[in-house]
Amino acid sequence: MFCDGCGAAVQPGQAYCSKCGKQILGPVLASQPVANRVQEHLHLLAILWFAYAALIGLAGLVLFILGSTLFPHLRQMNKIPPDVPIEFLTMFFSMIGTLILAKAACGFIAGWGLMNHTAWARVLVLVLAFISLINVPFGTALGIYTMWVLLPGDSHREYEALAAKAA
Repeated sequence: MFCDGCGAAVQPGQAYCSKCGKQILGPVLASQPVANRVQEHLHLLAILWFAYAALIGLAGLVLFILGSTLFPHLRQMNKIPPDVPIEFLTMFFSMIGTLILAKAACGFIAGWGLMNHTAWARVLVLVLAFISLINVPFGTALGIYTMWVLLPGDSHREYEALAAKAA
């Protein structure tokens, strides 16, 4: 426990603060529970990764469907001249949609790993957080929040302790 006057550490059974002399009111417990920042934010972080993965998964699915169904039939619908590269658009949108769906799958896996406190999930989520920084506004916000929770040195030790308990 700490003195509310000066912030100095107070020992159990101490009636007055040794630094400022202020009277300590109430019991001083021998062991105060130490707040674990990673543990406090991990559940919310996992839920946010599930939600973000669902959102980008939906966008990837739309791009994939657009590329694989609309563009192949575009030449027949609008009488587009033969020199327009519709095949390129089909391939491009399908490929981008597939990559976004893969990123969404990694986001779901990362969220599951965070929920279960697996050892590999921290690294995966940090990599995805850096990649997500370019997705304004939701990816940027989630990337910053993820890095704030999991990137500091103490966070690494706290997460490893949680992973060891879960294993």
